[in-house]
Amino acid sequence: MTVTDKHILESYSNLFEGLSFSNKIELIERLTKSIKSNKAKESNFYKSFGAFASEKNAEDIVSEIKR
Repeated sequence: MTVTDKHILESYSNLFEGLSFSNKIELIERLTKSIKSNKAKESNFYKSFGAFASEKNAEDIVSEIKR
């Protein structure tokens, strides 16, 4: 973790101290949901590799795109 990351986390932590218990729970739920959705997005990104299939070589494809 970088010094900048530590500073950001400390700043947010100070903000969270003023939240009510129910707001902290809501924040935890939203953070958890965002982590899960990021994993799904990352997985979909990696699944897309190799999705484009062509018999043409790279130079032919590039020349078609440039037309």
